[in-house]
Amino acid sequence: MSCLAQLLAAHGSILVFDAASQRVQIGLLRTGQSPLWEHTADEAGRGLFRGTETVLARAGASLGDIAAFAYCEGPGSMLGTRTIAMALRTWLVLKPRPVFAYQSLALAGCAEWRRAPRRLAVIADARRESWHVQPVAADGRLGTAARLPTHELPAGELLMPAGFRVWSKPPAQLGSCDYDLAALTTASGDADLFRPIETPDALQHEAPDYKKWTAQPHSAATLAART
Repeated sequence: MSCLAQLLAAHGSILVFDAASQRVQIGLLRTGQSPLWEHTADEAGRGLFRGTETVLARAGASLGDIAAFAYCEGPGSMLGTRTIAMALRTWLVLKPRPVFAYQSLALAGCAEWRRAPRRLAVIADARRESWHVQPVAADGRLGTAARLPTHELPAGELLMPAGFRVWSKPPAQLGSCDYDLAALTTASGDADLFRPIETPDALQHEAPDYKKWTAQPHSAATLAART
């Protein structure tokens, strides 16, 4: 794991992508220059590519000039995250370069703790009355992220990043925290939140569970069993 400052020092330029919330956020970070940020409420399939074109044009750069990529692997919008992962896989075929993944709740939790140190947990809807949970200890250490049902959510302060979609009924004590990537990366610039990854993909706490399907041809017997 590395911090963003270390990655920038090692590579010189990094393009950062995040579609975990209802906004697509894209940042271009370059050694010795101010960061450039773009964000849009367009759906990820359009917002990602338009935003990338815009931020690169503002910098007078092209995609081939970028030395490394960083992206949010989740939790958050699965469609947005997978759109970014698909784009990165394509761009890596055209020109291989390092890719680093970070998690939305870890970034938000780290920045929130630095704003006001205390014990808290940052959560995001995982559907079916369950939640992605990132605990943050009173000393700022990040606990193990997990997916928990509503009745197993930890006691104490619970926060959800602004702009994250909700399908399940939120817990009564749920508060909100910032999810502006420019502010979050500045606040947590020396936190080790980024890990190298070979194949960009969306975060999954557990491997998918598939039911085995056995083909059964139609016959008089199977028809009678269904009626």
